[in-house]
Amino acid sequence: MTTDGRLTIRDCPAPDPQISGPTRYAVPAGAVDTHAHVIGLPPAYPLVENRSYTPPEAAAERYLAMLDATGMAHGVLVQVSVHGTDNRLMLETLSAYRERLRGIAVIPLGLPERELVAMKGAGVVGLRLNVLFGGGVDFESVEAYGDLARDMGWHLQFLLDARSLPPLASRLSRLPVPFVVDHMGHMPASAGLADPGFSTLVSLVRDGAWVKLSGAFRNSVAGAPYADTIPFARALNDAAPERCLWGSDWPHVAAWDGPPKLATLLDLMADWVPDEARRRRLFVDNPRVLYGFG
Repeated sequence: MTTDGRLTIRDCPAPDPQISGPTRYAVPAGAVDTHAHVIGLPPAYPLVENRSYTPPEAAAERYLAMLDATGMAHGVLVQVSVHGTDNRLMLETLSAYRERLRGIAVIPLGLPERELVAMKGAGVVGLRLNVLFGGGVDFESVEAYGDLARDMGWHLQFLLDARSLPPLASRLSRLPVPFVVDHMGHMPASAGLADPGFSTLVSLVRDGAWVKLSGAFRNSVAGAPYADTIPFARALNDAAPERCLWGSDWPHVAAWDGPPKLATLLDLMADWVPDEARRRRLFVDNPRVLYGFG
């Protein structure tokens, strides 16, 4: 943070160019990567001023190549924080690959109905609220976003630090739509399983929330192969194996210790969810229910 209150902007490293699938198991047919981003560069796709990082370009073609290389039949694009509420690149990508992709948008309240309908037609199935990286929408109006999502047949997705969940939990539990928590709550593994925020997340998931088993490189304190994240993933999967999802988080923005290898992240799933039937639910069955893939 600068002295005038603005976020410090750092340049992101590029994602690892060596992309491959797991070595410890076979990705099941029909698998879905539920969390990735496409990123454009100015002037065609401006970056928000209030951001915490500047990423390299992540073009749609590279994203589709990543899905192919990791054995993913489908993908879910999440509007990246550095593009704020300018969803154009994501919508263009969704429209070009309508059968393969779905999207999660970041929007202001009050958009004309025609714009919302166009987003839904392109493949948007949910809205994201993000309080961690700048350029997002915070929780002040979460109830209004819940009502909008209900009217559109969408769900909500939250990027937050689970340690902030206890005072929010009652509000979230009353939302009229399903909601998803990104990256296992995006909190450091050093906080421990007994942290009140993580305990609250487990309770929310047990009671009906969805959660992405993702972001190992963000949450780990030990570093690759991220073994310190295993107890957290297992606790969440045990709470509701029918509402857990996997996401690559490609192109791994803000990976300040160096970009993770996708094969390492995928191999970790053998420890996070050792049971093959549960892994199939996570990769195939659960995302097909939430995102509407045929």
